[in-house]
Amino acid sequence: MEFDVNTLRSLATVTSFITFVGIIGWAYARKNRSEFDKAANLPFEQD
Repeated sequence: MEFDVNTLRSLATVTSFITFVGIIGWAYARKNRSEFDKAANLPFEQD
């Protein structure tokens, strides 16, 4: 199998899309909600 520029571009696009979907899945995972809620309230905490 010979790799040309278009094949490498396609692989880079597919890899980027899979990474993007993974990040979205991680961000919306229920197990991370409590950590994100704590991080969202950090600016409002008093010293």
